Amino acid sequence: MFWFQQGLCILPVILVTSSSATFIISYIIAILRRDVDVFLPYISDTGNSPPESCIFGLMTFVSACAGVSTIYAMYKFMAKLGEDTGTISTCWNKAALGFGLISCFGMCVVATFQETAVETVHLIGALLFFLCGALYISLETYLSYCSYPYGSSLFICRARFIISVISVVDPLLQKTSAGCEWIVAFSFISYFYTYVHDFKIQPLLVHFSRDGCGFLLLKCFLMPI
Repeated sequence: MFWFQQGLCILPVILVTSSSATFIISYIIAILRRDVDVFLPYISDTGNSPPESCIFGLMTFVSACAGVSTIYAMYKFMAKLGEDTGTISTCWNKAALGFGLISCFGMCVVATFQETAVETVHLIGALLFFLCGALYISLETYLSYCSYPYGSSLFICRARFIISVISVVDPLLQKTSAGCEWIVAFSFISYFYTYVHDFKIQPLLVHFSRDGCGFLLLKCFLMPI
C-alpha cells in the first residue's frame, strides 16, 4: 500500500495538487498570451481573460470541492479524537469547520466573478477566502496543540503555527505587494499538506450506511497506531 492510500491521505494530496496546478497553469497561460506581467502578477489577474479564466474557474471549483472534503474529514478526525481523549473543544472544532467551508465558498466566488467583470463581488469573495481561511488554519493550529501528543506531532504543530502567522500577517501587505498574495495562497496549500501526517499516522476510516428512513449516515473510526 502506498502512503497516500492510507486512511484519507488522498484528500489533502488532491487538494494540494489541484490548487497548485490551478495557480501555476493559469499563470503560464496568461504569460504566454501576454495578458499579465511576467514578474509576480496578482493571482486574480492571471484568471481574468479567456481562456485562462475558464481554466482558472474550473480548476478552482475542483480545488474547492477537495477543500470541503478535506476540511470535513479533519473536522471528523478532531471530533473523534476529542471523544477518545477529551482534549478537543467541540465548539472550536465546529467553528473551524464553519470558517473552512466559508473560505471554500469564497474561493468559488473569486473564480466565478472575475475582477474586471464584477469587482465588488470578486473582492467580497477574496475577503471571505483569505479572512475565513486565516481564521480556519489558526483554529486548527490551536486544536492541534490541544490534541498533542494524541494527534499531531510537536513538529507538525510548530509548522502549522508558522504557516498561521504568515497567513495572518501577509494579507495586511497585499495592497502593496502581489508577492504577498502568492505567499498566502501557497501557505494555505502547505498547511493542508500537513494533514497527510494526521491521516497517515492515525488513519481515519469513514463508513457510509443508511438508516431505516433511507438517510445517509457517516461514521468515522480512528485506526490504532
